Amino acid sequence: MIITHVFLRKIVIALMMTMCTVTSSAQQTYHGDGPDDWLRYIPLASAITLKACGVEGESSWKRFVVNGALSCAITTGTTWALKVAIDERRPDWTDKRSFPSGHTSIAFAGATILDKEFRQVSLWISVAGYAVATGVAVDRVLRNRHHWQDVTAGAAIGVGGTILGYWLGDKLTGEHSRYSVGIGGEGVTVLVRL
Repeated sequence: MIITHVFLRKIVIALMMTMCTVTSSAQQTYHGDGPDDWLRYIPLASAITLKACGVEGESSWKRFVVNGALSCAITTGTTWALKVAIDERRPDWTDKRSFPSGHTSIAFAGATILDKEFRQVSLWISVAGYAVATGVAVDRVLRNRHHWQDVTAGAAIGVGGTILGYWLGDKLTGEHSRYSVGIGGEGVTVLVRL
């Protein structure tokens, strides 16, 4: 499937315009959940959609699923462990789960997966993913749900968790790996070649 640069630029412009509109309208809400609740999943959903539509990514479906799942598991596990351990109050005083930003970590994990898989197709795909993730982070601060250090740490966890997830996934299921992972109706099977 050939995607033209003109088409990708239109997608990026549309995403940025949507983010500006959503972020400015979300500023009217003092606290609570808003558009960032679903926007945080857009980069990951975009990677899955591009893969499902037949756009040639960097990975096979097996590598994509294993590495993506490991990346998301590492990101969310680290984020929630730190939230419980650090116990920092949110700027709007609703609870003590401010640090780090979970919305931001998921958004940046998805953007990094999108970048790792489709950067070779077009740099604009990566730009769009990181633009949406950055919009989520900015929105969390503007709506007084997080401090800047919360979203910065969330972004670092998302990117770092994905890098670690891809490294670990490649060690487990890579071309020269001794391990094989299979998913079937009865569960997950792991084979180790001795």
